[in-house]
Amino acid sequence: MSETSVNAYNAVADVYDEWTGSLPDTPATVDFLAKHAGGGAVLELGVGTGRVALPLAARGIDVAGVEGAEGMIAKLRLRPGGASFPVVCGNMADVPVDGTFSMIYAVFNTFLCLLSQEEQVRCLRNVVDHLEPDGTVVLEMYVPDVRRTDADGQRLATGSVERNRVFLEATMHDSLRQRIRTQVVVLSETGIRLYPSQIRYVWPSELDLMAQLAGLRLVERHSGWNGEPFTGQSTRHVSVFRRA
Repeated sequence: MSETSVNAYNAVADVYDEWTGSLPDTPATVDFLAKHAGGGAVLELGVGTGRVALPLAARGIDVAGVEGAEGMIAKLRLRPGGASFPVVCGNMADVPVDGTFSMIYAVFNTFLCLLSQEEQVRCLRNVVDHLEPDGTVVLEMYVPDVRRTDADGQRLATGSVERNRVFLEATMHDSLRQRIRTQVVVLSETGIRLYPSQIRYVWPSELDLMAQLAGLRLVERHSGWNGEPFTGQSTRHVSVFRRA
């Protein structure tokens, strides 16, 4: 994970659980991963505050994590089961852990925090080095939508309006490098807070080719964690890979 992404997650760590804690598909995410975990240890790349990893571990699965942002790890430690959860602070592209795993996964666009194609391919190759022969790789990310910005690659939108807060979202699109830079601006009675982020989006076909270069093959693709069919209208995908 780039320094840019690490800084962004450290900046948002204090409010991350507030913003993501009510995501409706967390139980379905955990169910899906539990079914694909196999019989060995499991690794989450970009484990964050443990939204998925901790309930997965609560099912008796041996789960570990990699996270680049120390602020996110500090929040994970405060969650039930988080104090002793095994997590390595480092770049997920390096997969800086020992041993092999029956499943390695990244959810909620985390893979896109690697900001170059080179780094994304390097991550997948390192994943394969830590994958058991019959292991599984699961990646969740959104399907790129160039309509998110105007013809000049810009967009300013209102995220939400609350009694004491207003959320604004400013976005710039670099189509050459496939990067989206976003600044969430929170206006409240206590002042102004800025939460920057950046991703490098990946088309599904591009992901499949990068996986192939790393020695993986696609075996399943759904538009959600409940196994919904992936179609031309899907806005995200859950992709399952195994060794080629």
